[in-house]
Amino acid sequence: MKEIISYISKNGGFATMKELKEANIHTRDIAKLVKENVIVKIKPGIYRLADYTFFKDVNVSLITVCRAEPQAVICLISAMDYYEMTDFNPSEIYYAIPHSRKSKSIIYPPVKTFYFRDRFYNPGIENIKTKYGELRVYNKEKTICDMFRYRNKFGEELAMQALKNYLEQKKKSIASLIKYAEICQVKTVITPILKSLMA
Repeated sequence: MKEIISYISKNGGFATMKELKEANIHTRDIAKLVKENVIVKIKPGIYRLADYTFFKDVNVSLITVCRAEPQAVICLISAMDYYEMTDFNPSEIYYAIPHSRKSKSIIYPPVKTFYFRDRFYNPGIENIKTKYGELRVYNKEKTICDMFRYRNKFGEELAMQALKNYLEQKKKSIASLIKYAEICQVKTVITPILKSLMA
């Protein structure tokens, strides 16, 4: 069993069933480790070490979702949380995929899938490389504008919280915020609020 854990550790903490089989690891041993909660089944065919201490200085749940779904982009409240623009801690990972794509069956962690049309999905994606895999997350400005786009679902209070916290940060770009507001079709909503907050 130690050999399996060592193999997954060397593989960045993740492994596919195909990789494990190619390493001559038997499926019954994988099932045993899942039952003992040593490894976690993310979705059919993908596994991850359960030990959070292995994954240093990263949000392993976000990377797990990006590993499980190649087109996943962390969005909305989960992106707000990543950028520390909210004190609200979501119980699910929120991620976006293209509107035309079918969602993969992610077993762990708990997730909420959003289907963005291409004009909303493609702009503002940040690709952050880590030794455990790539994290794809919308940038701060796009995240704020998405929150205003979904204000009827989540409430305007969360969107306002994101905007106010953003304006307090040293690194900010009002021009970029307006650009994404236009892309997300919320420019007429955000512009007067911005003027009021910056007056």
